[in-house]
Amino acid sequence: IAGNAPAIVAKGGFSGLFPDSSHDAYSFALIASSPDTILWCDVRLTKDGLGICLPDIKLDNCTDISNIYPNGQNVYLVNGVNTTGWFSVDYSIQELSTVAVTQSIYSRTFRFDFNNYAILAVEDVVTNFEPPGLWLNIQHDIFYSQHNLSMTEYVLSVSKRVPVNYLSSPELAFLSSIAADFSNSDTKLVFRFLGKDISEPSTSQTYGSLLNNLTYIKTFVSGILVPKSYIWPVTADNYLLPYTSIVDDAHKLGLEIYAADFANDNTFSYNYSYDPLAEYVYFVDNGVFSVDGVVTDFPITPSEAIGCFSHINKSVIDHGKPLIISHNGASGDYPDCTDLSYQKAVDDGADFIDCPVQVTQDGIAICMSSIDLIVDTTVTKSPFASRLSSIPEIQNTPGIFTFNLTWDEIQKNLKPIISNPESKYQLVRNPRYTNAGSFMRLSDFLAYAKDKPLGGVLISVEYAAFMAEQLGFSVIDMVISALSDAGHNEQTALEVMILSTNSSVLVEFRQKTKFKLVYKIDESIRDAVASSIVEIKEFADAVAIDRQSVYPVTQQFTTRQTDIVSKLQNAGLAVYVYLFQNEFVAQPWDFFSDATVEINTYVQGAGVDGIITDFPATASTYKRNSCRKMGKNAPSYMSPAQGGGLLQLISPQSLPPALSPMPVLDVSDVVEPPLPPVAPKLALNPAAADIAPSPSQLSGTLRLISSLFVSLALACVSLLLL
Repeated sequence: IAGNAPAIVAKGGFSGLFPDSSHDAYSFALIASSPDTILWCDVRLTKDGLGICLPDIKLDNCTDISNIYPNGQNVYLVNGVNTTGWFSVDYSIQELSTVAVTQSIYSRTFRFDFNNYAILAVEDVVTNFEPPGLWLNIQHDIFYSQHNLSMTEYVLSVSKRVPVNYLSSPELAFLSSIAADFSNSDTKLVFRFLGKDISEPSTSQTYGSLLNNLTYIKTFVSGILVPKSYIWPVTADNYLLPYTSIVDDAHKLGLEIYAADFANDNTFSYNYSYDPLAEYVYFVDNGVFSVDGVVTDFPITPSEAIGCFSHINKSVIDHGKPLIISHNGASGDYPDCTDLSYQKAVDDGADFIDCPVQVTQDGIAICMSSIDLIVDTTVTKSPFASRLSSIPEIQNTPGIFTFNLTWDEIQKNLKPIISNPESKYQLVRNPRYTNAGSFMRLSDFLAYAKDKPLGGVLISVEYAAFMAEQLGFSVIDMVISALSDAGHNEQTALEVMILSTNSSVLVEFRQKTKFKLVYKIDESIRDAVASSIVEIKEFADAVAIDRQSVYPVTQQFTTRQTDIVSKLQNAGLAVYVYLFQNEFVAQPWDFFSDATVEINTYVQGAGVDGIITDFPATASTYKRNSCRKMGKNAPSYMSPAQGGGLLQLISPQSLPPALSPMPVLDVSDVVEPPLPPVAPKLALNPAAADIAPSPSQLSGTLRLISSLFVSLALACVSLLLL
């Protein structure tokens, strides 16, 4: 209300990584986040009336108490519900001194559970960490009263011993009973709304209905804390609805309003494209309103949003380092290599959009993320589902390949399928648009890119030797011809980069063109011998390496930072890193489930020249952040993560297994024989819609002989059964 920056409240400290309310959670929150971060404590009362900080009334959900006191389980009435567990009211602070705090959310890492974090009293949080602010959250006042403990007396007492900046509760009776005692203090009382269908215990009204009584609530509190869905509600299928009036309603009454339930590793609206920073911006910099603070398990992310990503100029075009290179367009939001994914990549500020070139049966170069149509189209549900081929030169499993269908058959009969690389974790991308968009030929792609605010295009070429030998296509000549037809005979204002995992492909491009060439190393490496780098320099201008080659990872923890980036750069090669995804499960714990932290680490920590990403919007926004060029004056939350840093905080018995040594790139890994000459084209009949090209035509006589033996064997079995 006063125009101050929104407050950042670290719920239980940095509880997205460390056990909630543990020493390291509180300590790390103040180190890695904004310097004015407020520490949150969920207060529980012990048998001797001391307030301790723990996230759950059931201690067995957040400590190892069941191991220490195996017979301590009880059943108590909590808000009218019989609840079984271990409770703080049964133990003195001395008895709890041997109990350790553990991770309460099982999807988060357990590696810190063996650090023997002591349960902290409220006074310990202030004494040990000297936080800029302290937020005490009080729940279950009635429960403690039933056990002859007074939360009111404790709160009044502790507020005289330590500064309490905020005091929240979801219980109206409790807040109204202490309001007079805090009327002349600096402590702000905050009414905490829970889910709209949950009943408030002292009035039996639902929290949803209490929204209509803000005028009454204002008589004894100075602020309200609401679930974020009260402000930006979502549909049943998890898309944003228009924002509500609650922020404006609260501010008109003179109430501060804080938003809760932020967690980078939680489910949030598809509108945010799995970017938690983007979500915060919706709450603090949407051009209409801003909340007065956020309560979060990951305080580093709102620190970034408020300190570096608010009020940035989104119209600035900057094609400088690091280059933002799309991966199949904005494939995190729309199906790969469709008009929609390319349009989104351009709109999101990608510097380069990419086309992985495949070839159809009738010799048309198209943009398709996989040579196997089963991967990224609906071909298995089409009339061409029978056109399976087994081609070991391409993959170990049968597929329906782009060269099994004509371009006309593809565009008229198939639909794209959005990629879902993390579907095993039930994390899917933009489901309303699973099959949206149109496929594009290479010529369409180049024509589309020509008048867009891009730095250039990147064209990927794979399987060139196979196409030349088995299909009679020179994919290199196709690409060169398409570029020439689009006006790219040489480098133009729109830069052209050619990427391949095959040195033979890039050697031929170097002989025939002057385009920038990128050698993709398709395995994780820890180093490269000098001769291999010298060899790469002969045919390439840049190298694409995977993320783990820079920051090796074991069980989601980085182990160190290699020097491969600087080695390649010192040889005059630009270094691009792939593949960046926003889904939190794709990132090591060291990056705090925040894609921006990961990007910042590769750019500021490793000094990469470009990143290849499914989500260009996140990377492009990173390039525009106001703290990026501050150098040593950048805030601590914009410092790159240190490779292997978190491993130093794990007790030895809980360390993940050591990472097996990754290979070193040798010159033999790089050098390839020249591409074979283009063989005469096979006589394939595109009109035969239900007859696939014979696998024998594609893969040689041996497979045909094998097929004949199988057929003969089956015939013999049939005769024997007659």
